[in-house]
Amino acid sequence: MRMKLKSKKKKKKKYKILKVLVLLLISYFSFEYMTYSVLKSKLATSNEEFLNHMLRDSNHYLLYQKSEENVVSKIGKYFMDFDLQNPISLLNIGKDENKTEVVYQEQNHNATFIRNSETLKEPKVYIYNTHQNENYSMKTLEPYNITPNVMMASYLMKENFKKNGVEAIVEETDFQKYLKEHQLNHAQSYQASREFVTQILKKYPTLKLIIDLHRDAIPKSSSTITLNKKNYAKILFIVGLNNQNYQKNLDLATNLSNQINDAYPKLSRGIMKKTGATVNGLYNQDLNSNMILLELGANENTIDEIQNTVEAITPILSKYINS
Repeated sequence: MRMKLKSKKKKKKKYKILKVLVLLLISYFSFEYMTYSVLKSKLATSNEEFLNHMLRDSNHYLLYQKSEENVVSKIGKYFMDFDLQNPISLLNIGKDENKTEVVYQEQNHNATFIRNSETLKEPKVYIYNTHQNENYSMKTLEPYNITPNVMMASYLMKENFKKNGVEAIVEETDFQKYLKEHQLNHAQSYQASREFVTQILKKYPTLKLIIDLHRDAIPKSSSTITLNKKNYAKILFIVGLNNQNYQKNLDLATNLSNQINDAYPKLSRGIMKKTGATVNGLYNQDLNSNMILLELGANENTIDEIQNTVEAITPILSKYINS
């Protein structure tokens, strides 16, 4: 009799534990689904979209970025190849999906780099950042613990080109990882970026503009200008003279700088020519006559000032591209 009572107590105890676990699982999935439903309209699913949200309405309403691929959608994808964000995927259960990434493998190297690719019309602009870790002021985004950098500026430029009817692509490869894998130092950064610029030029030989986007390191008083009560980050074009065909790059930079200053006086600081043993003097500009190195603002500029400049210059660059 006692054995039966003990057995019943054990069964009840196991049942209670199981019940608690089931309730916890239900609560967890319910919370995830509710979070997804409530936040869906404010989700940022790409770097560009996130930046646009952050910069819209004075930068203060979006508190964080959350991926739409939450627990619920992951389970759907794992068990039945169903994507909650793409209901039409129900019609494709069991079928293979086309991948949207391109893998670049270099011979004689162990490293493999993956570049996300998009379904684009033939792009006219390629934007990359030889020095991807050049940061701007945290002042605007400090509440979000975000330090804006030149890659953010590249995405902003891409979006503004799109608004002006120009397709652009941004290089997303981690150059720091590339340097480390190939045992290169920071001074050899242009050697790293050169590999990928070369690949892009082979893939898209009709590019109208290739932009290596940097930021300067000068006082804010020198890197900022106020026009019509609006603050802009100044720009500067760099041309390397160690390229025997530098004149074409110089003519392009001079033309664009003049057009920008015609529309926004003194927004461009002009052209800086570089040559000699102590500088790169080439900057990959020997690869294409449509290549420019652009210093966009400096370390003390805010992302708002960068955005203002990007919005000002991309229509001018787009007009040149479409001419």
